[in-house]
Amino acid sequence: MKKIIHCFLMTLLLQQFLYAQQETVTDTSLTLDKIVVTAFEQNRTISCGTIVRVIPNSHSTGYNKISLVNAFNSLAGVRMEERSPGSYRINIRGSSLRSPFGVRNVKVYWNSIPVTDAGGNTYFNQFAYNNFSFIEIVKGPAGSMYGAGSGGVLLMHSMENYKKPSLSVEYITGSYATQNILASANFGAPNSRSLITYAHTESDGYRDHTKIKKDNASFVSQFKISDKQQLTANILYSNLFYETPGGLTNAEFTANLKQARPAAGGFPGAVLAKAAIEQKNFLAGINHQYNFTATLKNTSSIYGAFAQIQNPTFRNYERRNEPGFGGRTSFIYDKKINETKIQLIAGGELQEGFFNTQVSKNKNGNPDTLQTNDDIHYHTYSIFTQADINFKDSWIITAGASINKSKVEFSRLNSYPVQQQSRTYKNKLSPRLAVQKKLNNNALFVSVSKGFSPPTIAELLPSTGVISTFLNAEEGINYELGGRVSLFKNKLHLEATGFYFKLNNALVTRKDSSNADYYVNAGNTQQKGIEVSADYISFFHSTIIDYLILKTAYTFSNFKYGDFKKGTVNFSGKYLPGVPKHTIAAVADLQLKKGMYCSSTYYYAAKIFLDDANTVAASSYHLLGSRFGYKFAAKTKTLFNIYAGFDNLLNTTYSLGNDFNAAGGRFYNAAPKRNYYTGISFQWNQHKKQ
Repeated sequence: MKKIIHCFLMTLLLQQFLYAQQETVTDTSLTLDKIVVTAFEQNRTISCGTIVRVIPNSHSTGYNKISLVNAFNSLAGVRMEERSPGSYRINIRGSSLRSPFGVRNVKVYWNSIPVTDAGGNTYFNQFAYNNFSFIEIVKGPAGSMYGAGSGGVLLMHSMENYKKPSLSVEYITGSYATQNILASANFGAPNSRSLITYAHTESDGYRDHTKIKKDNASFVSQFKISDKQQLTANILYSNLFYETPGGLTNAEFTANLKQARPAAGGFPGAVLAKAAIEQKNFLAGINHQYNFTATLKNTSSIYGAFAQIQNPTFRNYERRNEPGFGGRTSFIYDKKINETKIQLIAGGELQEGFFNTQVSKNKNGNPDTLQTNDDIHYHTYSIFTQADINFKDSWIITAGASINKSKVEFSRLNSYPVQQQSRTYKNKLSPRLAVQKKLNNNALFVSVSKGFSPPTIAELLPSTGVISTFLNAEEGINYELGGRVSLFKNKLHLEATGFYFKLNNALVTRKDSSNADYYVNAGNTQQKGIEVSADYISFFHSTIIDYLILKTAYTFSNFKYGDFKKGTVNFSGKYLPGVPKHTIAAVADLQLKKGMYCSSTYYYAAKIFLDDANTVAASSYHLLGSRFGYKFAAKTKTLFNIYAGFDNLLNTTYSLGNDFNAAGGRFYNAAPKRNYYTGISFQWNQHKKQ
């Protein structure tokens, strides 16, 4: 609390001196609709029959930048969970069913470079808040353009908001000895510009054994070679360490929220085992854009990546080295005939991974006797095409399809003769058809798409150590109907989507008696949902209030197993674990004329079933957060922002990132109770226009 008081005292002392030089501060959230949405190469909000939502990185955003959880959870149909600091899951329409930890079945790109590796895994925790200017989120199957996967797509962009050279530094501190630094520098002219970022995070965490330390750096440089060519270089490096406290039983969760997993069943507790993740990631890639003519262009990317993981757990000690490379290319033809616009796209994506995974016995946090040693080669490619016809900017018809193939090869080196297993996954076609009708600023759309998602490396080689090439790929069809309406002179935007997704051979996580993860194919799932969003902005002509922004999102998820029998047990008709039936999110931002502002966030999640039989459920919960701050300009080129905020103001007890089908009832990962943060940021912008 002393840090909060010090910040506000400093604000009051500076206010009178700086008020005369204060200038209007532009909030990028006010110009959100001007962000060009690039999904499916269509540059519009509704792309291929789905609403693409955007998370902007605003200098004055009301979210706590220590974590992206609140920003993601403000969107309908999207849910982000944090089992412990640094351990994220992203659920788009129920996709975390396959992700007890990590991010799977969601394809992620950073500046057009695939971050999701050839084996289907995404180390999303390598990113920091300043690695992007905005993130596009596509919900549901997007295989017609983005390869295998049925959960959705995240497109992260770094330099789209570049206007002139700038420098920004932000420092955040708060509960649990949290320290966070975000620094970035934009420099160069529009035809040759660069962005350098650095981020540092460290915290002791809410629970015992949840320390985290992370350093992140990125470099993006864009060079316009000529009127026809543009080249972009991208480099991202992350060094991350975080402790993993493990799941608790209900009795342990009730007795002491903060405790780490104790010793049980012959296995040591998380503290004695020194359970943790040491993770290093490196990604480098080049994007090239070439305009052959005014109507034909090509965009291509090549990249190389390397991940090194060390993971002592209470069961064993895992070490992984994961080099990979790949590329993506697409040819785009745009033609206008009278009042009809035609766009044709054809391209492909290729990825290769050469991984090695070694699992040893864990002896007090150090590798001991080798148990398994596997070389893994994963090869995957996708060939896609899409046609888009726009009749008088009124009717828009989009049809696309892709062919996807993946092959995985395992060589178990610790046994002789060397054991080898392989499996090829291929689909016939992943099509998508969408029709959109535009009515001024309003639109209605309908779409049908097919998704294809083979098992990831983590599912084929789970923590049981059993190579599971017997698993089948998921396949499903998604039907979607929705619309977007703008009212009151574009002050109010309403969006609604209803969908039905039937998924065959759904991959479901399970735990054995030692709490090791493994996976099975369920018969099918039937996922019905409704997503509703309302965004409102109003400017005031008073001398006190500048503007008010209100954003709400509601999600209804009726996700059930269709035909699913495991041995003699029948789970047909049961709710899918890990998905709340109802969620509500609300955000309110109030900006005053003299620089003061306040933001409030609210989130509700209904009870969440934690096992396939629906015998155990996590309770529903309400979360409330608030932030107060003051923005002012010391000179015409500089902007300061001093703020303080609270998360979980209601001091709610809840579990975030539950373990599904956990052995011994270890379902629960306690989330922080009421906590605070405070920060100060400085931003310098070159005054002269380039």
